[in-house]
Amino acid sequence: MSKDDKDATAEAPKKKSKKMLMIIILAVVLLGGGGAGGWFFFLKGDAAEAAEPEPVKGAVVAIEDTMTINLADAHYLKLGFALQMTEEAGEEEVDLAEARDLAIDNYTGKELAELETEKGRLKAKEELLEKIEKAYNVDHKHLVMGIYFTSFVTQ
Repeated sequence: MSKDDKDATAEAPKKKSKKMLMIIILAVVLLGGGGAGGWFFFLKGDAAEAAEPEPVKGAVVAIEDTMTINLADAHYLKLGFALQMTEEAGEEEVDLAEARDLAIDNYTGKELAELETEKGRLKAKEELLEKIEKAYNVDHKHLVMGIYFTSFVTQ
């Protein structure tokens, strides 16, 4: 083996070591920096949420008439519900037509099997609450904070 061959083989592991070291440093910088940035935004998000006070329960506004909603496969749902308003909503009268319409849209065509389980009912209720909150909580006013089923009969 000549001296040049020995030098070439000796330099090859050093180049690999330098490459590996650079990869490790780059990974630490990227992941460490991203992680720190992620923690910053995570903690900042908590602080922003903490600054907004939790709504206080106000009046409960019931939808007077139960609704009969067509489900899939010739089944139906007899639904009655009430809205838990916030204290911020005050005593002013609330138009419930949009809430009724959202309920009809939310449940129409759903499978009976989906609504017969507690998990399915809760999921559908959460979906409806999300839609109602989006419709009624506008202009930084939090008017609706919950819904209560007063009737839920499937057939």
